[in-house]
Amino acid sequence: MSETVAFEDLSTADLRLEAVYLGGTRGHSGDDPLARLLPVGNQGGFRYKGSPSKNSVRLAVLYTSGTEVDWPDHLDPQTGIFTYYGDNRAPGRALVDTQRGGNVLLQSSFEATHADVIGRSRVPPFFLFEKAAPGRAVRFRGLLAPGGQSLTADEDLTAIWRTKAGQRFQNYRARFTVLRTGDVARTWIEAVAAGEIPKLASDCPSAWREWVEGRAYDVLLAPSTTIVRSKVAQLPSDENGRAILQTIHNHFRERPHEFEKCAVAIWRLIAPATSTCDVTRPSRDGGRDAVGEYQLGPAADPVKIDFALEAKCYSDTNSVGVREVSRLIARLRHRNFGVFVTLSYFNQQVYEEVRADGHPIALVCGRDIVDALRANGHGDPATTQAWLDALPS
Repeated sequence: MSETVAFEDLSTADLRLEAVYLGGTRGHSGDDPLARLLPVGNQGGFRYKGSPSKNSVRLAVLYTSGTEVDWPDHLDPQTGIFTYYGDNRAPGRALVDTQRGGNVLLQSSFEATHADVIGRSRVPPFFLFEKAAPGRAVRFRGLLAPGGQSLTADEDLTAIWRTKAGQRFQNYRARFTVLRTGDVARTWIEAVAAGEIPKLASDCPSAWREWVEGRAYDVLLAPSTTIVRSKVAQLPSDENGRAILQTIHNHFRERPHEFEKCAVAIWRLIAPATSTCDVTRPSRDGGRDAVGEYQLGPAADPVKIDFALEAKCYSDTNSVGVREVSRLIARLRHRNFGVFVTLSYFNQQVYEEVRADGHPIALVCGRDIVDALRANGHGDPATTQAWLDALPS
């Protein structure tokens, strides 16, 4: 079980990775643990000490509930990259004209990230917290630095378009790196909140100082020990996600072979470096619903790797088994890889065999499809149906 810190101890507590900080029990906003743990207030996903409009934010908290299906914040523990969406989440305002000023904070912080040491010295430390149980409790997920070692200035902060109620608007998608730190000392937090430059304050985490001085990312990596996902892990856990899959299934119910083109489109969302990919004729697919090329290396001199794709328009009650996957494995040639896309899930036996035998096959299940659609602005059945209707015939 995770370490827990009592509500009455929050004001003097250090920040420890994965620790749960408990909320109060009085039944009002004063129970919020973040306001007691850090001087950042008790409202919103962006919380901070200072003013974004005056570029004077000293420290910032990013809080995620994990329930915003249209804005799927995501921490990838295997790469240390955290994706967070800005606070312009409805039409009617300009990109940075938000009540809390969250997008202004993102804009100034990421601009300074690509500046010099003086610029990065003004970037506030970002602390990531997510909703936990019980009640108002929060979990500390890490100290964040804007950007990433392999991300360019065009990739780490991106203005993306969304549509709501028929109106288009923009919001930011920001990518941060979780730095490898031990406990974040209370003395450092208090010094930074008081106005001391973070990298000069006492007990400054070495990873933060290295980032400021050289934009070096000492990444907290946590490779998964689980290589076989359970049925529960392969299907969406929320009603909206299940409705998205049902929308796709209903769309192809009477013509399941046409799901193959949809599967290719889904794979392109997941793997944008896919170049050509052609759907094969149903009577002559040879165990492959599509064949394509995945591109690596520089655009001027790419290396292309062939792949074969198989697709099954199954409902969530019908798993993909050994027979279906074996058909794809048998068609793979040397230096090829395979992609298997299904609206359902892969049963445990086939998952274990594919991973144990080292077959180079990407297993794309129902949850992966929902995550990919949400990340590209198709976060409900209506927008998913519009996306399906727009697919080329």
